[in-house]
Amino acid sequence: MRPALDPHARWVLIYRWAVFLLAAAAVIRQVVITGDYGHAGGPFRFLTIWALLLAFFTASRLLALTERRSDRQWPNLVAATAVVNAMMVYLYWSLKLKDPALVQSGPPLPLYVDYYLHVIGPLLMWIDAFVIQDAFRRPWRSLPLLLGIVAAYILWIEGFVGPFNISPFGSVTSGLPYPFLNDLSLGGRLAFYGQTTVGALIVLAGMAGLAFVLRRRT
Repeated sequence: MRPALDPHARWVLIYRWAVFLLAAAAVIRQVVITGDYGHAGGPFRFLTIWALLLAFFTASRLLALTERRSDRQWPNLVAATAVVNAMMVYLYWSLKLKDPALVQSGPPLPLYVDYYLHVIGPLLMWIDAFVIQDAFRRPWRSLPLLLGIVAAYILWIEGFVGPFNISPFGSVTSGLPYPFLNDLSLGGRLAFYGQTTVGALIVLAGMAGLAFVLRRRT
């Protein structure tokens, strides 16, 4: 079994600064500079932005740990953020590769932004979660936070975003942030949300299993 990595090592400091600065730049671009506030909920309508903000906050806390500004390791937050980002990446690419119109209601993102938000940023965070922080030693402890985040997003888009927006339009309803959701009945959306929640639990279990294998092999 591998020994615990030193969270204060110089290479960890450099890595976490790089991850933090990239996440901060993405937040500034997506939320401040290009964020569309012409719709109720603004850029916060999208799961991608929730995942980005979680990753940014997590990066800031892990950097504080490495710089000895805090002793808190945030394993539950790191694990939950890793799973939310994994679900976001899976849902985004599975839908976009099928038909970009299922997830894009506006002009496409520049490629460098698209790939940072939906590939590189999550990958950098997963590397920290698995290699440096080893955040999956007690994955069950992250369950309340993970389920809370999932429930909060569902309530947010169903209770506020959808009712207070008139677009995107769908064959059944309108206003929900992703076009495909507007083609589903309420029952269909609830079924989709249920499947996604189960998927998040499976991803958490899978990540915990992968972390266990890596821990035993190194």
